[in-house]
Amino acid sequence: MDNSGSSTRSFEDLVAEGLAVPTEGWDFSWFEGRATEARPSWGYARSAGDRLSRATTALDVQTGGGEVFDFALSRAAAQPPMLVAATEGWPPNVAKATELLRSRGVVVVAAPEDAPLPFADAAFDLVLSRHPVRAHWPEIARVLRPGGTYFAQHVGPRSAFELVELFVGPQPEAVSGARDPERERAGAEAAGLEIVELRAERLRMEFYDIAAVVHFLRKVIWMVPDFTVEAYEPQLRALHERIEAEGPFVAHSTRHLFDVRKPHA
Repeated sequence: MDNSGSSTRSFEDLVAEGLAVPTEGWDFSWFEGRATEARPSWGYARSAGDRLSRATTALDVQTGGGEVFDFALSRAAAQPPMLVAATEGWPPNVAKATELLRSRGVVVVAAPEDAPLPFADAAFDLVLSRHPVRAHWPEIARVLRPGGTYFAQHVGPRSAFELVELFVGPQPEAVSGARDPERERAGAEAAGLEIVELRAERLRMEFYDIAAVVHFLRKVIWMVPDFTVEAYEPQLRALHERIEAEGPFVAHSTRHLFDVRKPHA
């Protein structure tokens, strides 16, 4: 990818650009030419669309700005579910998702990430989620109909930790090992769900300038939870100089795919 142009711009200019980009929603198109991330081989959004075309009632949990759900619904447009709903906890994204998904008949419900799902028992035969902060397995099991499916892509352990630890230093196992897919498997099974498939992949990320790093840390706020440019200017400046001298900063994301079923019994 061409990162020409960044080397002629000052640290201050690039940081200002990274600060100016809006962070609402999960549209990552601004990163084109500034950063890359390999995508998992399973093609979550396309697969979710295929499943939506076979569902009658569907819920997307922690939908963000609704972009991924909108794409998946577009693939099921010929035979969409009769009832579709989504939850989101961050007010700017609730507004964004409501505007985007209204034309597809989606009811977007404002619900905190750690709150019970605001739906009746056995309300959905398909529950989707892309990158939930945490999977609330008992709640997922409760709102699924017997025979229903939870199909989701989760963020895995130590995702982008090369970048995270550059800012906050080495992290204890309790932090770095969080989101472990086998622990999540155990949580799903404890809630009475059956694992049909669990796949995991480690994927290359590249950051071509410091503006991309600043925008990424502002947008994905759980990476460095107290991130501000002022608080981390020394690390940012050192990373800027490293990128200028050595080329893109490389990190690795981790993702896992859950295909989970609620037993009929």
